[in-house]
Amino acid sequence: MARRAAAGLLRRHLGPLAAGETLQARGMYPKQYGAANHAFSRFYSIQGQQRSLYGFRTNVETDDTQQSARMNFEVQKRSFSSAAAHVQRNPAYSVLNSDDVSYFKSILGDSGVVQDEDRVSVANMDWMGKYKGSSQLLLLPKSTAEVSKILSYCNSRRLAVVPQGGNTGLVGGSVPVYDEVNGILTCEAGCVLENLSSYVENKGFIMPLDLGAKGSCHIGGNISTNAGGLRFIRYGSLHGSVLGLEVVLADGTVLDMLTTLRKDNTGYDLKHLFIGSEGSLGIVTKIAILTPAKLPSTNVAFLSCNDYISCQKLLLAARRSLGEILSAFEFMDRHCINLAMKYLEGVHNPLPVSPYNFYVLIETTGSDESYDKAKLEAFLLRSMEDGLVADGVIAQDISQASNFWRIREGISEASVKVGAVYKYDLSIPVEKLYDIVEEMRSRVGDMGQVLGYGHLGDGNLHLNILSTKYSDKMLAQIEPFVYEWTSKQRGSISAEHGLGLMKADKIHYSKSSEAVSATDDFHQEVARPKFNPEPLQGSPTVRPVAGNGYYELQKTNQ
Repeated sequence: MARRAAAGLLRRHLGPLAAGETLQARGMYPKQYGAANHAFSRFYSIQGQQRSLYGFRTNVETDDTQQSARMNFEVQKRSFSSAAAHVQRNPAYSVLNSDDVSYFKSILGDSGVVQDEDRVSVANMDWMGKYKGSSQLLLLPKSTAEVSKILSYCNSRRLAVVPQGGNTGLVGGSVPVYDEVNGILTCEAGCVLENLSSYVENKGFIMPLDLGAKGSCHIGGNISTNAGGLRFIRYGSLHGSVLGLEVVLADGTVLDMLTTLRKDNTGYDLKHLFIGSEGSLGIVTKIAILTPAKLPSTNVAFLSCNDYISCQKLLLAARRSLGEILSAFEFMDRHCINLAMKYLEGVHNPLPVSPYNFYVLIETTGSDESYDKAKLEAFLLRSMEDGLVADGVIAQDISQASNFWRIREGISEASVKVGAVYKYDLSIPVEKLYDIVEEMRSRVGDMGQVLGYGHLGDGNLHLNILSTKYSDKMLAQIEPFVYEWTSKQRGSISAEHGLGLMKADKIHYSKSSEAVSATDDFHQEVARPKFNPEPLQGSPTVRPVAGNGYYELQKTNQ
């Protein structure tokens, strides 16, 4: 494209985001699971899970006499995984009885032990409606001490316990104290990510983690699954941001690793064992996390590309040209955009003239508005001249920027409105990342629609296969092919969602037999039989809830 034509295209479509303005919170999931910060932890008797906007809950399973006689508690799953249709409960665990319920009431009070069928039924279904359990009890501990008592008691009784966060996961499975000088946030595990983001932003910082589910997910669950999110390309994984943890082990022991030191080289750094462990080693109850400074200049661009090769080259060019101000690089294919336009309310296509094959959302954050704007516009001008970008627009205000992000973050929400969705979260070398989408389209044919989107800057693909209903025929076309294909590319079958129940028996596709064996030996030594790693096999679930709804500022010099 000639430089003059490219400049004209920029003038028509590209405009700067107002300086100093901050994008509005971008929570994808509706805030319908709670109304106030009121309890620290919740326990459910599981075969199910409940959503709570503010909670660390635990499902602890209770069963009547007939159920306990059978001792075979089954998790009903819709056909979306290659695992067996029914998972048998581990018979080594005891069955909750009335004496257990009385004990829980003695430490939590009547209000902390929920047996109402309607409330617990919500806990028995994941937000996508794929896993259904049969829990009959929900516990709501308010402190680390209460979590410890519950786990200690359950360990002595051999009652299985499963931790659960905000129930925003895709694989089945608070009182902040803030250090304003060093940008270190210490909070309880049940804090909702969006609340933490708002809190630290008011202090001039941001959370290093940003998710579409920020309005419902809990920071404890984010830590336990090592969530990646939209800012990974800028700030990296939680292993680099989390400074300290408080964890309750399966026998009730409280492991205090809640340091706020940036450097501490005294032996093993145990906190890393619990980041991404999905609650299988212990329950995270408190977190100390480093929060980066909030930068005043933000720009968001929504671009189109004709092919995936252009997306790859655009990413390379963005890394080189935008460098230190690049904070997000997300990609979507045209099927994602069509889905978002159809099912998301209040959004519009920023580039409606003609459909393109791929779309890219780029966000920059920096400290100098004029410098950042000039740098972004120069990058886009060169990209158009080089034929990498077909069309594009820069958000001119917060409303436009929010619309751009709503499209990207709303894809997952829109997909579940179709009826049935098979979701896969894969790490694949960038040059091969979209190949599996095209191969899956060939395999599925007319049975469903295949979408590809995700964090291109991290090599993280979200592969979605949509259909009107779940079926064994569709599943047979997807699995185990999706895992085998990823394994051949030396990729990961779970980039940021964890294994859960969905992928627990598929870890061998990403890890060697020696690594799996070593992991299993370690887990047996540390957690078994005290802790049940299979949350939907009739086990109680522990889940974080936020605290008393107030914040305390702590200033320290370290």
